[in-house]
Amino acid sequence: MNAPMKTDGKAKLLIVEDDEGLQRQLRWAYDDYEVLVASDRAAALDLVRAQEPAVVTLDLGLPPDPDGVSEGFATLETILSLKPDTKVIVASGHGARASALRAIGSGAYDFYQKPVDIDQLGLIVRRAFQLHDIEAENRRLEERVGEDRTVLGTMITAAPEMLKVARTIERVAQAGVSVMLLGASGTGKELLARGLHRASNRAGGAFVAINCAAIPETLLEAELFGYERGAFTGAIKTTEGKIELAEGGTLFLDEVGDIPLPLQVKLLRFLQERVIERIGGRKAIPVDTRIVCATHQNLETMIKEGGFREDLYYRLAEIVVRIPSLAERHGDATLLAKHFLNLFAAEMNPQVKGFTPGALAAINDWRWPGNVRELENRMKRAVIMADGKLITAEDLDLASADERGLAVNLKAAREEADRKAIRQALARTENNISSTAKLLGISRPTLYDLLKQYDLQP
Repeated sequence: MNAPMKTDGKAKLLIVEDDEGLQRQLRWAYDDYEVLVASDRAAALDLVRAQEPAVVTLDLGLPPDPDGVSEGFATLETILSLKPDTKVIVASGHGARASALRAIGSGAYDFYQKPVDIDQLGLIVRRAFQLHDIEAENRRLEERVGEDRTVLGTMITAAPEMLKVARTIERVAQAGVSVMLLGASGTGKELLARGLHRASNRAGGAFVAINCAAIPETLLEAELFGYERGAFTGAIKTTEGKIELAEGGTLFLDEVGDIPLPLQVKLLRFLQERVIERIGGRKAIPVDTRIVCATHQNLETMIKEGGFREDLYYRLAEIVVRIPSLAERHGDATLLAKHFLNLFAAEMNPQVKGFTPGALAAINDWRWPGNVRELENRMKRAVIMADGKLITAEDLDLASADERGLAVNLKAAREEADRKAIRQALARTENNISSTAKLLGISRPTLYDLLKQYDLQP
């Protein structure tokens, strides 16, 4: 017997069980999924072929051997040969320990012993779906990494959030207006500025970048505006500044919020009149250059506190583009990690070929406070230090103390994982219950039950 329920785009769960009473109990316990039911091996395999369920719960005691495990293990073997990525959770009341070891050794995802505890089995099923989704996403990213995922000729991304930014950059590139890029350190502001330059009608000119925070205040004016010979001690020749060097092209002012107030006045004059005077000079020099700037600081707050000129801000920020952090770019952490692996392994450690599943999960879970720059640094270190062919979470220094130890109690380990996932989802959605449930892939009632079970307060 097989009885698929109505789909509605839900994830598919196959229950292989010959006890009709338990079938009904399990069917109604999983209203978050499209539940398929089979009572013997033939029906189960037909459903696996036709419906490709992500997760299967499998009773090892199936007819014609309901008191043994031969039919169950034959079903397990065939399911995994047909769909190796299926997460099979096996159950039996026959020689539970021996059956558990044999099932896991044969490729089962997990094991539970009858009589069935619906809540405990529900946690196992949910974690199985989550792992299946992570692995499926990683396979998609693995396929992508060989493709050209570069936007604006400079940035590797497949995240909708960054593709939207790229489309905005492409749109404003031809307009000739001043652009301000706002984002945390390490999010790729200079890469986007270079992409904007390449997409503009100034692509044939120079792209000149200067980090205003990296140059002492006493030298920044000379770097930007240049100086005449003899203008100060050591000025042995006339030197063009960055603004002049960007004639016909683009000048990128990184960390523009660090420009001191006196110099802000001189920069404002250039933006208004499009002429400069070198230090020690008296001649106005017209310069045709486009300004693109970036900062991680809140310039509006600096304006209120008197640290940044409001009139300069509006000259620089004719178009403002906000860049999402790496944690906000769905899938990009894994995609970029594989890009950096290919880049660094070829040069530093050719034996490294990929990642362990634990490393991929750690990359997906980490919040990346240092953004792409942090990911690049961790990947470089991991490639150098890796002992085997696969980079581990430990190589990336992303394994927590709990993950480094052996979890003896599987139930406790799963509960801790659920607590962590719920806390992270609540934080990401700012404690919105509906959004948290959607992010976790569960119903609101299920989320309320878990919050109560784990004594978690939004």
